[in-house]
Amino acid sequence: MDYLYWGIIIILFIAAFAALVIPIIPGVLALLGGFILYGVFFTFEPFNWLFWTIQGLFVILLFGADYAANMLGVKKFGGSKAGIWGSTIGLLIGPFVVPLAGIIIGPFLGATLAEMIVHKKGITEAAQIGIGSVVGFISSVVTKGVIQAAMLIYFFILVL
Repeated sequence: MDYLYWGIIIILFIAAFAALVIPIIPGVLALLGGFILYGVFFTFEPFNWLFWTIQGLFVILLFGADYAANMLGVKKFGGSKAGIWGSTIGLLIGPFVVPLAGIIIGPFLGATLAEMIVHKKGITEAAQIGIGSVVGFISSVVTKGVIQAAMLIYFFILVL
């Protein structure tokens, strides 16, 4: 039975990392779900107040990194709040319109179109902002991947 329980927990951890590039999956919830299921299936003993405090801080860091990377990417390339919103909407819609490539095309088009429509920017300037949104997204994926890996390493140090 232990193999089945570990299988479920590992699937949740894999889903958390898949969420880095499939934004519709709630990655943080999958990760925390794996921790909680470990406690339910085995024991909560290794999870003291320090564990939950550190994991909670990592979760806050994850959300902050996601927002900051997108915002900095768009702002660094001359974008506005409209570009940030367009990028975010494009990130959510893109993968459904163009599977796989939509994860990059969506934020680019979203930020570009938002800047052109809201601020009447030319195609060249708007496209640069779109590139900034892609740079921000990729930076966010890398940063969140490192944070999630740290969360898992801490978990495994305690339970193994």
